[in-house]
Amino acid sequence: MRNLLNSFIYLALSYGFLNNTVIAQEQYEIPLNVTIGRTKTLVGFQPCEPSIAVSQKDPDIIVAGSILDNVYRSKDGGLTWTSKTLKSPFGVFGDPCVVSSPNGDFYYFHLSDPEGKGWRSELLLDRIVCQHSSSKGKRWSKGGSIGLDHPKDQDKEWAVVSPDGKRIHACWTQFDKYNSHEEGDSTIILCSFAERNGDNWSPPVRISEKSGNCLDGDATTEGAVPSMGPNGELYVAWALNETIWFDRSMDGGETWLTHDIDASDIIGGWDQNVEFIGRVNGMPVTGVDVSTASKYYGRIYINWTDERNGESDLDVFVCYSDDNGDSWSEPIRVNNDGPGKQQFFTWMSVDPINGGVHVVFYDRRNHDDSSTDVYVASSFDGGISWTNRLVSESPFNPEGKVFFGDYNNISAVNGRIRPIWTREVDGYLTIKTAILDLQDTTE
Repeated sequence: MRNLLNSFIYLALSYGFLNNTVIAQEQYEIPLNVTIGRTKTLVGFQPCEPSIAVSQKDPDIIVAGSILDNVYRSKDGGLTWTSKTLKSPFGVFGDPCVVSSPNGDFYYFHLSDPEGKGWRSELLLDRIVCQHSSSKGKRWSKGGSIGLDHPKDQDKEWAVVSPDGKRIHACWTQFDKYNSHEEGDSTIILCSFAERNGDNWSPPVRISEKSGNCLDGDATTEGAVPSMGPNGELYVAWALNETIWFDRSMDGGETWLTHDIDASDIIGGWDQNVEFIGRVNGMPVTGVDVSTASKYYGRIYINWTDERNGESDLDVFVCYSDDNGDSWSEPIRVNNDGPGKQQFFTWMSVDPINGGVHVVFYDRRNHDDSSTDVYVASSFDGGISWTNRLVSESPFNPEGKVFFGDYNNISAVNGRIRPIWTREVDGYLTIKTAILDLQDTTE
């Protein structure tokens, strides 16, 4: 009965009336939604900024995280979850990034708070922290320290594991001083690597040719998301002003290009505005097709949102490169609705087994107010065409009164796709996923 009702609801929403034009959209059954974590108290930070990783060795094992220090684990493909508090002597202060290794290990990256005082501490954000689990997410190491350079602040990290599972790479933004208005203070992108256990990290290497300011906005150098090619190539994209910059290392992170590559415009910048959302991050996400079964083996993708179609019409885009990032396609619009509606908080996962590209985002196409759905768009032809699926069982209305975070996330392994997002109801936040399983049907 639930599936029948959801199918009916989706049919009712499958036509958008915009400028007297009927926009037909695909009709799919809405997948089961599962609550991963929920607010227990309105004191302090509520869970948001979720990250998720499906095990590449056993896709029934899934690990997720949310701010400030939540870690979740499922051993049945995401149907049920247990939760615990992540602890480290370096402190745990949000920006969770959970990634999986081909050998079944998990890594949980986050910001530091060694004194446990939050913003009252001068040591807050003094490093990036990597905690490692070789027990399918049951137990975690105390953490490896990355990029300690006090009093500079280390923020907005992301990570990737090499295809052979032997090396982990992390990239992030270093602020001379977070939120500083001083003319001499700046931001740069740094990268570092470690071997499998994630305890000992290499000295950080600056990869951004240009620096930005420290105000955590469009003019800040931010949003580095690394991804690895099939032969150990390391690719990173980030945003500065209205440009997506790209760099690469062909020797495992030892050396980088002298001059960064302009991959695409990000019209309006990465710091975007959506009604009743405190702030919206449109920063780029990088991914690579490493599937030997794919026609697009080795293709690099970058995913982001921008305002090229209007300030009140944020859209989701992807571009790609087949020459190690030397040249890039024109931006391809991922959301397939008509003009005038907002899509935001995008993230991308490229399936390492079959090469499918999957993008999650919030979407207001079905509503004339701030009601917000969640969609997943999928491409099995190298990012050229996209199927859009409504994956949230019901919309929600954010109030803009609580910290809602800066991103959602998605993980795909062999057709098992698990988006993760934050949902707000009456000021209370919950973390949700959808049980979505897809295979390439284009052959």
